[in-house]
Amino acid sequence: CTCIYHGRSDGTGTRSVLCNDPDMSDIPTNVPVDTVKLRVEKTAIRKIPTEAFYYLVDLRYLWVTYNSVTTVDSGSFYNLKGLHELRLDGNLLSLFPWESLRETPSLRTLDLHNNRLTSVPPEAAQYLRNITYLDVSSNKLTTLPSDLMDIWPPFSGVSWTGNASQKVVLGLQDNPWFCDCRISKLLELSKMTESAVVLLDQYLSCSGPENLVGVPFQLAELDQCLKPSVMTSATKITSPLGSNVLLRCDATGYPTPTLVWIKSDGPPVNNTVVEETPGEGTRWSIISLNGVLYKDAGEYRCKAKNVAGTAEASITLSVVGVVTTTMPQQKSATPAATDAALTTSIPVVTTPSPSPATTGTPTLPPIPTKRGQQRAPPGGPQQGREAGRRPVANIRNATVVVRGIRATEETVDSAALLWTTEEAWGDMQLTVVYSPYEEKDKQTMTVAAGSGKVVLTGLRAKMKYMACLIAKGGQPRKDQCVTFYTTDGEERPNLVLLIISGLACTLALPLIFLLLYKITCLFCSKNNSPAHHDQDTYVKFETLSLKQRTMGNQGNDLWTRRQTQESERMLLFSRSSIDSQMTYKSDSSRSEYLC
Repeated sequence: CTCIYHGRSDGTGTRSVLCNDPDMSDIPTNVPVDTVKLRVEKTAIRKIPTEAFYYLVDLRYLWVTYNSVTTVDSGSFYNLKGLHELRLDGNLLSLFPWESLRETPSLRTLDLHNNRLTSVPPEAAQYLRNITYLDVSSNKLTTLPSDLMDIWPPFSGVSWTGNASQKVVLGLQDNPWFCDCRISKLLELSKMTESAVVLLDQYLSCSGPENLVGVPFQLAELDQCLKPSVMTSATKITSPLGSNVLLRCDATGYPTPTLVWIKSDGPPVNNTVVEETPGEGTRWSIISLNGVLYKDAGEYRCKAKNVAGTAEASITLSVVGVVTTTMPQQKSATPAATDAALTTSIPVVTTPSPSPATTGTPTLPPIPTKRGQQRAPPGGPQQGREAGRRPVANIRNATVVVRGIRATEETVDSAALLWTTEEAWGDMQLTVVYSPYEEKDKQTMTVAAGSGKVVLTGLRAKMKYMACLIAKGGQPRKDQCVTFYTTDGEERPNLVLLIISGLACTLALPLIFLLLYKITCLFCSKNNSPAHHDQDTYVKFETLSLKQRTMGNQGNDLWTRRQTQESERMLLFSRSSIDSQMTYKSDSSRSEYLC
């Protein structure tokens, strides 16, 4: 290794070390501790071990370039808090431990070009937020995670002021990029004329799919790639204190986006009631807020995200009402201290303000106990509360489990919902929320859990509906919803026609069979009577004569009258007898058979 000291006129300076021995196989360990720049180039080093540079606390520039490094340990850069530049180009890295950059919070330049990297994982984004120069060119990358592009403008949501010092330089050229929806943000970035992110090579091109091979990023158009679009059921909701509120969010995009609810002043909201994907590219989500309090008021944001981008919409919830508490009086020498103790020990019950005409049940004075707490005598205040309402603790513990929800008796404009409940508590109320499928306008109604049935009226014909049962104090689930169809109003005449046709066929078939039977019988009777058949077949002939006809001679008529029986008898003779009796020979005429 060669050590070079760069001194200044004021007596200060920096030290740089260059190690370029081709036979060097390990990272040197005798580097001066005040080294600011270390270059290890063109050696046989194959691995950077854990804590290889931990003692170089002043190190600002680390170049381990054009070696044979195949492995970098996750703790290789331990204690390099002041490192600004890390160059590992020209090695054989197929994997890089991105989590190792956690030890380099001041890092601004990362050069990994001319390696064998095949992918950059999404979790790498959290370690590259402060990077202003990233070069991963000349690798084997086919895609980049969408999360990585989200850390830089314009995808980060932070507006760029045009300051050149805020720009980020990316080296992405010479990689076999597969142009699909996963790098849609990169394609969009390449088409921007002014952006906070600058590409080292503006003329990137696609290596796949087949229809986009060789197409520049600026000209590539993706068919199936759509940024999310979000819609909410309402932008502002005002709800009474203690009521149940449903917030719905619908998102579209391709690929199908994921949905997350976030409260503006808190973490993501976890009480999701239903989240469903009715079709490719569409997803909707509903959250339920049961017994809303003042702390539930605020802005709820629905965030949709896919590899093509993100989108969000918000709903502002306002809670109005009056908190009323029923607290027994206490005889004490220090009322203020007692009131404070009561305030911290008794839960607040939100109820409507009582009517002036209503009189409360008298209660016994509480029995003082230790530490300023009070205990009511048995049967006293508790019975008074039960006269007006049930205890809040019991309401919260008695969760109605709704099972077996199904729709029956569907008609043109109505349908019945049936269900069964376990541990139903008397008059516990259920909220029925129903609407045409995928419509945002909901209709609600309240029904007792123990009834087990409710009839929905005023529905539209031939429509698909979705209905959900929400138990007060419980967390609704997906199996508490059911879909059904109303019937078509034009189906009834068709049903009547079908019934009439069936009756007609029932009456006509016996008649048809009877007619066929008669025809068969008639045919059989004819076949069984040959004499009658012969009588109908043969006809009566007048006369037979062998004399030549003489024109105009009525007196010598060749046809003479014979008895009918004789004519019939001659026709029944055999041919030989007829030949002998009815033929003759003549020179002027030929033999004839005359009938």
